[in-house]
Amino acid sequence: MLVQLQYLRAIAALMVVYFHAILQLRNVQPDALLSGALFGKSGVDLFFVLSGFVMWITTADKAIGAREFYTRRIIRIVPLYWALSLLAAAVALIVPSILKSTVFDLPHVVATLLFLPWINPADPAGVMIAPVIVPGWTLNYEMYFYLLFGALLGLSKAIRPYALAGLLLVIFILCKLLPQDVTAARFYGDSVIFEFVLGVFIGKLYLDGRRLGGTVAWPFIAAAGAVMLYNDWMEWDVPRLFSVGLPAAIVVGGVALLDFSRKPVIGWLNHLGDASFSLYLSHIFVLAGARMIYAKLPFEWMRNEVLFVLLCLAASSVAAVVLHNLFEKPLDRFLRNRRRPAVHLSPTGSA
Repeated sequence: MLVQLQYLRAIAALMVVYFHAILQLRNVQPDALLSGALFGKSGVDLFFVLSGFVMWITTADKAIGAREFYTRRIIRIVPLYWALSLLAAAVALIVPSILKSTVFDLPHVVATLLFLPWINPADPAGVMIAPVIVPGWTLNYEMYFYLLFGALLGLSKAIRPYALAGLLLVIFILCKLLPQDVTAARFYGDSVIFEFVLGVFIGKLYLDGRRLGGTVAWPFIAAAGAVMLYNDWMEWDVPRLFSVGLPAAIVVGGVALLDFSRKPVIGWLNHLGDASFSLYLSHIFVLAGARMIYAKLPFEWMRNEVLFVLLCLAASSVAAVVLHNLFEKPLDRFLRNRRRPAVHLSPTGSA
C-alpha cells in the first residue's frame, strides 16, 4: 500500500468519526456551537474511490481468478464486521438504551451478515437502508463492487475498466426503472457506486506511469478537498457522486499520483491507516460510551464541547489500534496461513 494512501485512509476514517461525534454532541448538548459544524461523512467517498484504486493496482498485472479474489476480500472484511455486528446486535437485545441507532431484529441481523440492503428497524421513518452497525452500509456497496469486479477478472486488462463501468451502468438503469419502494432498487440505483469506478480509472493512470509534481498536485488537492468538505456541510440536493464524489476522486488522484518515496514516513498516521477499518467499524461503540459518560460528569467545566469531540477522536483511535493489533491483524494472519498449502519435507530435508 502506498504510504500516502495509508494517510488518506486514516484521515477518511477520522472524518467519519468526527461526523458521528458531532451527532453525539447534538444529543448531549443541543446548544453547542460545534453542532453546526456537521461534516465529515465525505470520508466515505474517499474510501470508495480508494477502494476502486487499490483493487485495480493490486490485480491489473497479476494472474488472479475470481475465486481467489473473493476469498481474499472475505478474509479481509467478514471476520471483524461479523464480530462487531453480532456484538452490536447483542447489545441492542440486552441493553437497548446504549446504541440509539440499533434495535434487535433477527431478519435485519441476517441481512447484515449477508451484506444485503435492508431497512433499519431503528429508523422511525422506515426509509434508512443500513445494517446493524449503521456505518456498515458502505460495506454493502463494497461487497457489491467486489462481486462485479471479481466476475470480470477473466477479461483483458485493456477492456476490464470499461466493462465494469458499463455493467454498473446497466444495473443502475435497471434499478431506476423499478419502483423506488423496492429497497434493493433504491440502494443499487444510487450513483455513489460509480465512485469505485473513478478509483479504478485513477489506478489505471497510476499503473500507466502518470505522475504529478507537487506544484500542480497540492493546489488541486487543497481546492478539491475544500469543495468536498463545503458540499458535505451544505448537503446540496444533488447526487452524492457529483457533490462530494468527484472532489473526493480529485483528492485521491492528486495524492496517489504524487511521489512520497523521499518523504519521511509519519508513523502514527501510517499505523492509523492500517487500523482504519477497525476505526471505521468500532468507533460507534466508543462514541456511545462517551455520550453516556458525558451526561454523568460531576462538574460543569468538564462539559466542554471541543474537549468532547477531541476525546471522541482520540479514544476511538486508541481503541481501533488496540482492536487492529489484538484481533483484526492476528485473525487475518491466521486465516491466510490456513489457506497456504503445507510444506512436506522429503527424507533428505528438501522441500
